[in-house]
Amino acid sequence: MSASPFREINAVTLVTADMARSAAFYESLGFETAYRSDEFTTFRCGRSFLNVQLDPAWRPAEPVWGRAIIWVADVDAVHRRAVAAGHSPETEPADAPWGERYFHLRDPDGHELSFAKPLG
Repeated sequence: MSASPFREINAVTLVTADMARSAAFYESLGFETAYRSDEFTTFRCGRSFLNVQLDPAWRPAEPVWGRAIIWVADVDAVHRRAVAAGHSPETEPADAPWGERYFHLRDPDGHELSFAKPLG
């Protein structure tokens, strides 16, 4: 079996119908803006990036398109920050049987995000 040519995911790009609303959401969670225009915004996420691209016709997909999982240093602190910013996480922080502490939150465009940290 040969070694995989894949090393890591550099970026995930999500679509938004409202760039200002989307950028404000991610900034309220503590994401650092690396680049911003009216059509495209890039946030730093460790060594990787989370991008948001404008499409005014975007409507959330049903069923859900999938989930972006973002590892954080402190799941509970990110949850508290989200709640303090007026967001409504879908779950409370919890320890999962697969070995992560996590919670789920949807962005204003319906993209499902999971903030997680390996246990132990």
